[in-house]
Amino acid sequence: MTHTFEVENIKCGGCMSSIRKGLEQMPGVLSARPDNTNGTVEVDFEESVMDEKTIADKLADMGYPLSGENTLGRKAKSYVSCMVGRLS
Repeated sequence: MTHTFEVENIKCGGCMSSIRKGLEQMPGVLSARPDNTNGTVEVDFEESVMDEKTIADKLADMGYPLSGENTLGRKAKSYVSCMVGRLS
């Protein structure tokens, strides 16, 4: 299954790298394609193993919550994820 998530806080290539790596480590996620221009993440996953809510929760934990669900704490997390993505 493919689902596109509209998320907050994707600023650069570092953010996209962190999102891709974080999601693709999850069981059942086949690929993740973040797009900082549109603020979206397209995810291919196996429905028998993974679901949209779990992916959305992981995105929020990394600092990239669904649109409209942003908080100051999540913004701060996104900066940390961004820096980690730039270093890798």
